[in-house]
Amino acid sequence: MPTNPNPRAVSESDPGAPLLTRAFPAPSHAHRTPFQRDRERIVQARAFRRLAGKTQVFTSRASDHFRSRLTHTMEVAQIARHVACALDLNEDLAEALALVHDIGHPPFGHAGERALDRCLQRHGLRFDHNIHALRIVEHFEQRYAAHRGLNLTLGVREGIIKHSRDYSATTHPELAIYFLDQAPPLEAQIIDLADEIAYLTADLDDGVESGLLQIAHVRQHVRILSRCFDSVERIHPTVDEKYLFHEALQLMQNILTDDLIANTRANLAASSLDSLEAIRQHRTRVATFSPEVESERLQEKKYLYDVLYTCPELEVEHDKAEEVVTALFNYWMDNPNELPDGYVEEIETEGMARVVADYIAGMTDAYILLQYAVVKRCPRLIRA
Repeated sequence: MPTNPNPRAVSESDPGAPLLTRAFPAPSHAHRTPFQRDRERIVQARAFRRLAGKTQVFTSRASDHFRSRLTHTMEVAQIARHVACALDLNEDLAEALALVHDIGHPPFGHAGERALDRCLQRHGLRFDHNIHALRIVEHFEQRYAAHRGLNLTLGVREGIIKHSRDYSATTHPELAIYFLDQAPPLEAQIIDLADEIAYLTADLDDGVESGLLQIAHVRQHVRILSRCFDSVERIHPTVDEKYLFHEALQLMQNILTDDLIANTRANLAASSLDSLEAIRQHRTRVATFSPEVESERLQEKKYLYDVLYTCPELEVEHDKAEEVVTALFNYWMDNPNELPDGYVEEIETEGMARVVADYIAGMTDAYILLQYAVVKRCPRLIRA
């Protein structure tokens, strides 16, 4: 079984290491490491397949060419594996975390998540896609005869929770097993930034493809893309603008990725972090962009929010998401007998509101719209 000699990486050489443990006993495999097996369990999960039918920014109804939550996930995995390889980390762990990082998202992208969270707040609860992802891999997926869940390693389950934010044991005592007083390993830290790199590139691409963004406007207002476009244009001055734009996006992604690698190396050296334990005890995250690139990242992110994510055309979609999620949430709260049997059985232990939210969160865009159409024809009108 291959091992990683880098002391900063999560090693798989000791089968009894805490991050390699599983909730239920599982025999080792002669040709696959624990994190390789986790990766395969994730990609074979039903929740993973459903990502193909969930909105990233644009719904699949608009075009087959826009990213779905699944194709976005694949792009994050590609970047994460590249960064992990360059930093001599555990590539299989990084890839598994990238593949599972969005598995807890509900339909309709972030608009659907906000709508579901607002519904739950009326009942004193919140919707957190990281915590929901953990519940999916630990409870909802049923692939094995002996137990529920995918039985992933503790290392992957910790990364699901901690890749993008830190949790307090005071507010989330149920997560205490996941070393909340420690920083996550580097393999988990790079996932959030690989996610940023992927969507900063893809959302400009899809935005221009949709016609909601114009290349000239992007060049004028997004500094990092502008300098990439100028660099490409100097080499290919007679090439059509759209091809220059595509190549500029590739260059931008490479700049962001290379900066993440170089700056993380510099942070490790500056803080003398020479072991996994030292990284986990460090007070701040080590995987970061340089100040210059971080400034450009934030500037592009603000542009996307101001010009694309909140534009009138997408606000129509967001309003539809709010309407559909809220109406169905209210309907099933009023009519729990209409829930599938497996969800009804969960009400006693999880409570009605959480169970309804779980049911909605697992749906694809197409399925929730179908349910909404069915419910609207129901003689018992749903409340506003």
